[in-house]
Amino acid sequence: MNRVLIILLLALGTASTLKAQEPDSLQRDRSTQKTADSLAVGTADTTASETRRERRQRERKEQEAKEQEQVVFKDSARLALEALSNRPWKQSLMVPGWGQITNGGWWWIKVPVIYGGFVSAVLVFEFNNRYYHDILKEVQYRVNNNNAIPPNTKYPWLKADQSTTDYMIRAKDNYRRNRDLTVLVTLGWWGLQAVEAYVNSMLKNRWDIGDELGVTVFPTLLNNPASPLAYQPYAAGVKVSFSF
Repeated sequence: MNRVLIILLLALGTASTLKAQEPDSLQRDRSTQKTADSLAVGTADTTASETRRERRQRERKEQEAKEQEQVVFKDSARLALEALSNRPWKQSLMVPGWGQITNGGWWWIKVPVIYGGFVSAVLVFEFNNRYYHDILKEVQYRVNNNNAIPPNTKYPWLKADQSTTDYMIRAKDNYRRNRDLTVLVTLGWWGLQAVEAYVNSMLKNRWDIGDELGVTVFPTLLNNPASPLAYQPYAAGVKVSFSF
């Protein structure tokens, strides 16, 4: 009997011990799992950060390689040719005709033509500006004095009426517009002679045209197109041929 009681007591003690230890083991297992999960997450973050860093480094290296490929290294001869090509148009912008003199060739014809254009522009500007101010004074007097003719008028043959005043107003506007247009044409002429200097320098320094270029012009007969109104099968013409 005593032996049976001892066995039962031992069994009950073992069961209670196991029950008491079960939460601790589960808690330890859960903490271990959490630790493992946190380590895994940390490792993943570290790997991701390293991957982004490596990707940034790779992209930076690729960008530097592209920039190095786009860089064109020019030798001294090419730089000298570019300097020769860029100098004449800059000179012409500062002083008209200077670039043409630098380029040489037919500059002795180009420079008089350039300054002839400027002189013509000045004369046209002065003409329109003079008549604009004369008619302006006339119109102002007529408007303020009921279309009366000014005492010192330059146009005594014009009548003293509203239609004549309107006509003079239109003439005044035309002279003013022509005067302002002359300024714009002068600026365009200035830029055109700079463009001519640049083009001539490019053809002279960067492209070899050669001296073998020739033009031949001679008369010839041209075939007329088929038509019921065409009674002559041929027509006189001119043929132009280039040799280079």
